[in-house]
Formats: sequence, C-alpha cells, structure tokens
Amino acid sequence: MQLHPRQVRLIDEVRQLGSVSVDTLAERFGVTLQTVRRDVRMLAEAGLLARFHGGVRVPGSTTENIAYRQRQRLNEAAKQRIAAAVAAAVPHGCSLILNIGTTTEAIARELMRHRGLRVITNNLNVAAILSDHADCELIVAGGVVRARDRGIVGEATVDFIRQFKVDIALIGISGIEADGTLRDFDYREVTVARAILEHSREVWLAADHSKFNRPAMVELARLENLDRLYTDAPPPEPFPHLLAEAGVQCVVAE
Repeated sequence: MQLHPRQVRLIDEVRQLGSVSVDTLAERFGVTLQTVRRDVRMLAEAGLLARFHGGVRVPGSTTENIAYRQRQRLNEAAKQRIAAAVAAAVPHGCSLILNIGTTTEAIARELMRHRGLRVITNNLNVAAILSDHADCELIVAGGVVRARDRGIVGEATVDFIRQFKVDIALIGISGIEADGTLRDFDYREVTVARAILEHSREVWLAADHSKFNRPAMVELARLENLDRLYTDAPPPEPFPHLLAEAGVQCVVAE
C-alpha cells in the first residue's frame, strides 16, 4: 500500500512510544481527530498498527513477548524515570524482591546507592548489577535459567520464593488490560510472580505507558493486588477509575 508521509511518521511515532492516544497524535501532527482516526483505521486494517479504545499501539502477539534486546531499547528513557522514582521511595535497610524485566533491571541500577538492602531476585541481570553493591545482601533464586533474558523460572523457583516474606516486591509486567488484569506471556514466569506477590508485604508495579491496553495470554493478578503503580505518563481511560477503585497509589514519573 502507498502511505502518506504523515502516516509513515505516525507509524514511527507509535513504534517509538509503544502505544499512544488518538488525541496525542492529533495534537502532535497538527491535524483533526477525524484525520487521525481515518489514518489509524486504514493502518490497522493493513496490520501495521493495532487499535484499542481511544488509542493505538504496536501490533503484537498475545502469546510471545518481543525480543529482550528490543525490550531493552523500547521506552528506555521512560524506564529510567520510573526507576528513579521507585528507588527514591525505597527506604534504606529494607528487604525486596525484584523479578524479571528490563524495568526492574533499571530499578536495580538506581538502588546502587541504597544502604543495608536485602534483595532476592529471579533475574540474573539484576543479580549481576547488584553483585557490585557492597552494602546489599543479594540472594539469587534457584531454578531453570531462561536463555533469552536470563530469567529464572520453574517450580524450584516458586519453592525458593515461598521461604521468605519481604517488605516490598518490585515487579514488572508485559501488559495491563482494560478489565484490570495484569498479564504476561510465560506461564512459568507468572507462577513465580504470583508467589512473589503472596510473599511480599507491599507490591509495587513499574510499568511504562506502552503496557496499558497491551494484551498477553496469562493472567498474573489484578490491579487490586497492587499497592502502588509507577509509570511515566498519566494512564489512559479507563485506568484512572480502575486504579482509584482498587485503592492503588499511582505515581507518574513525568
């Protein structure tokens, strides 16, 4: 298909951001909402973008996440802002669990100046970062190492996590759907994440704006299972209402 230059720029914008509202696109390109909706409809019909209520996102599978190296680069600045906000709220001398994900790895880097931490992780990338921290007791979960991202999963990992009760779980997620469910792609990873939630006194989710309205196959939990959500932009509708209803504190690291 022959694309208008504006439509090419629109695709690039969505790919860079992961997901974006129609209102934001209209403002960014200086066109009417009707023009953006027409472009989005045509691009979605061609399979180049995927629509959701009020916005558009990069099309993706519900069964398989994008590659780890691509996830590292995706919304990198947003993840750094989120990580800084999370680290600023973590008290010295507390116990934490950090799970699998590029955002939790960014948080680990921001925790390098904290004192007296005890950190449990099933993420070898987090372990590699915090192993250089002299004032952090680091505990690495046992289990099967997933080669594509160095995450540790499996029943042995679940059994290991169940030995502990930590102050705060710092978790990432692949998608937050409009029904309030938190979703991921690998059932083994989700099983470990559920154990992490059950064995933490507080649960803080770190998720950039591209995670809203992103589908994934396996339900991990619901918004009401969280205490805090850290993100980089005000969540789109219907999430403000859902978060308020669930009693979740939303922190926007703009």
